[in-house]
Amino acid sequence: MLTPLEIETVQGDWRKVLPIAATAATLFYDRLFEIDPSLRSMFASDLGEQKKKLLQTLGVAVTGLTDLPALVPIARALGKRHVGYGVEPKHYGTVGIALLWTLRKGLGDEFDAAHEAAWTKVYEILSKTMLDGAAGM
Repeated sequence: MLTPLEIETVQGDWRKVLPIAATAATLFYDRLFEIDPSLRSMFASDLGEQKKKLLQTLGVAVTGLTDLPALVPIARALGKRHVGYGVEPKHYGTVGIALLWTLRKGLGDEFDAAHEAAWTKVYEILSKTMLDGAAGM
């Protein structure tokens, strides 16, 4: 599970991302499609709404870290929905790489090893929970 320090680190980072949210979303999708160009076809040509959904979902997840039992069913349902979009288990790793890269770019030197470790742990918990939902668990 997450420590209080890890939760505060991730939530503090998220508060710093919010003022640059639109830029962060663009950085994320640019990096995601750079890593795996085949993913581009899973999205509409205009990513405006998708970027809003990404930011909203991340916001719910980050806020929900203080109550993981309440967050679990939300993440499972999200994973189940993503199956219908063609998301495969292998895509979760690519998304994680793009997310961490985006945070590194957006937060600069503030995103040190401790911050990356906290976000990695959060992403591993969320992605595993989403994969459980995708598998019908």
